[in-house]
Amino acid sequence: MTASVADLTADVLAGKRGPSPADLDITSAFWLHHTTRLPGADVTYRNYYVLLRVGEVFGACSFESGDLDPAYCADTSGRTLADVLSSNDPLPVRIAALDAYLAAVEPHHTAPYAEEVVLPAGTPDVRARARDAAVAGLLDVAEGTKVALIGVVNPLVDAITERGGICLPCDFNLRETASGLPVSRDMTEVIDAADAVVATGMTLSNGSFDVLLTRCREQSKPLAVYAQTGSAVARAFLGAGVTALSAEPFPFSQFSSRPSSLYRYRTDT
Repeated sequence: MTASVADLTADVLAGKRGPSPADLDITSAFWLHHTTRLPGADVTYRNYYVLLRVGEVFGACSFESGDLDPAYCADTSGRTLADVLSSNDPLPVRIAALDAYLAAVEPHHTAPYAEEVVLPAGTPDVRARARDAAVAGLLDVAEGTKVALIGVVNPLVDAITERGGICLPCDFNLRETASGLPVSRDMTEVIDAADAVVATGMTLSNGSFDVLLTRCREQSKPLAVYAQTGSAVARAFLGAGVTALSAEPFPFSQFSSRPSSLYRYRTDT
């Protein structure tokens, strides 16, 4: 069983997950700053992404403001994935490279065990609701179940409570949810208090994914991940701590008004 992101990276560099990453070139690198404020909302979401293209796929990683300068793009196109993965590059760049490698080996749209969910064409709020409904469809929440939500998305808060669950939200950037629930900044606190956990892929970019994974393994708690960040990386831990995954590869739903796909994975545990 792969224990950590570092172990997974070591396996990739050793050629244990497919072709040598030294044979895969990054053909483009780019940096995105994107904001969203849906109609009627009082919160503006500010998102930053690093993206690396390898063949037909993109490796993606979201990060916090100030974690990465866009100047990295000038020096990253043309490098191999092995070069990036074995470097001291910022963590978001290395996560994007790992995501690109694993997606290149098996793109989500060809994975035989993935369930494709096509999000409808429409306005940003229509598409966001459809995306969050697809994520919520992974949740098996009984009445009174305590669910830690790592990375607050307000429709997921609502989905948990509408199913009779008790949401325990955690986020570094919010003080309370749209429904008025207090938001903790202590991830281990809410995980320890919960019966099940739902977490954002951004735990990969801030270095907390291994803590999350270990905590859920030790306590035998179901862990569902919703990921634009490192969606193929999170997939590598299915059955090894991750029990369900909503993977949304780039280009993400918020960048288009046309139909697009995400991919849901489940384990039997």
